[in-house]
Amino acid sequence: MSRLYDRAEIFDLIESEKRTEIIRRDWKLFLGDRKIHSLLDVSIGTGGMTLSLQELGIEIYGSDLSEAMLSRCSMKAAAKNRPIELKCSDFRDLSCWEDRQFDCVASTGNALAYVSNEDVLIALEKMDAHVRPGGYLCFDSRNWEMIQKEKQRFYVYQPFFHNGTRVNLVQIWDHNPDGSITFNLLYTFEQNEKIVQKEIFEEHYHPFPIKIVEEKLSDLGYGELYLRPVPCDNPETDFEKIDWYRVIAKKPQDN
Repeated sequence: MSRLYDRAEIFDLIESEKRTEIIRRDWKLFLGDRKIHSLLDVSIGTGGMTLSLQELGIEIYGSDLSEAMLSRCSMKAAAKNRPIELKCSDFRDLSCWEDRQFDCVASTGNALAYVSNEDVLIALEKMDAHVRPGGYLCFDSRNWEMIQKEKQRFYVYQPFFHNGTRVNLVQIWDHNPDGSITFNLLYTFEQNEKIVQKEIFEEHYHPFPIKIVEEKLSDLGYGELYLRPVPCDNPETDFEKIDWYRVIAKKPQDN
């Protein structure tokens, strides 16, 4: 079965100037007055979640496992006349960044759950190595606890149009005996009320409880942990009712 992350052009169909502006405003509200001038996104993909931060005066760097996604990210940055340094790398091995450190190191796009719970903790350690003293570690994630509790299977999304073609997306989630979840994604493309193209993808996730990442950040010395829904202006405060969340925590200064 094909993976969506090998098809960057389909992955990006949902993007629009309006969506980019919403993401930029959300980050601005979320980051507040934190002093962040450089940010490394270790799961940058095509840049949809962090490229817009360049317009907030933040220098963005990125790495990802997918060359196809990185290529598209580079093209999008160049189109805005804002070149970006990108590297192909697994977030469990960030040695490509050598000893460089950044004001913030982030993993965006619900990427951490692509690996086992044990490897999530390894990824946080690798990210921490590139956070400057007094800097920040940040990630976003689906609320896996809520998902595992509800075990919803069918998700039908609002259709949207791309270059005159109506795009429909349905997801079917298989809750596997080992606790992992397989996302089955079906895209259909309509012209003149006829389906002219169909694309099917399969993605595999390993849900993790928020407790293990909170404990890991604490073990690494991080404090001032701040958790908000995505988008962060969502007034919901009950974690059990939040679909998607983002966390940022501060690294201590050197003693």
